[in-house]
Amino acid sequence: MPDGWGRAQKASRPALVSTGEVMNGSRILALTFLLIFAPVAHSQEPTSPHLHTVEQFVAAFNAHDSKAMAALVADDIDWLSIADQKVAVEISGKGELIKSMDAYFKSCPSCRSSLSGVVSTSVRVSAVEIASWQGKDGLKSQKSLSVYEFSDALIRRVYYFPAEK
Repeated sequence: MPDGWGRAQKASRPALVSTGEVMNGSRILALTFLLIFAPVAHSQEPTSPHLHTVEQFVAAFNAHDSKAMAALVADDIDWLSIADQKVAVEISGKGELIKSMDAYFKSCPSCRSSLSGVVSTSVRVSAVEIASWQGKDGLKSQKSLSVYEFSDALIRRVYYFPAEK
């Protein structure tokens, strides 16, 4: 980079850079800014149909309604856990989702989930999911990154990363 780049100069432009180069540099900086932040700004629109589906899915989870959850997923849903360099298929298929969720709800009647830091793209919704439940010593919680992948209007895959306390 030219000497003086990013430092205050007495002149109206950085040292060793012509006016044409400053304009091109400004255009490149503006274009870079738009490429980085425009998709994020666009992706966080509250009207995203996929975001609404994920919110319904979490609401059904909180109601311990496995059939309502299943109504929002593809028949060939895959629920994947990611840890280190391994990906494990936890659930495969709508029937297995219902069976697994019913067993989970019986084992943890106080379990609830909420979403934070949600970002939505054309085929995925990612969020920090905050799970909470009543433990022996009071309310417990943990956070995990989740990614919901869509096929048409239905959840096709759910990726869960290791929980952080």
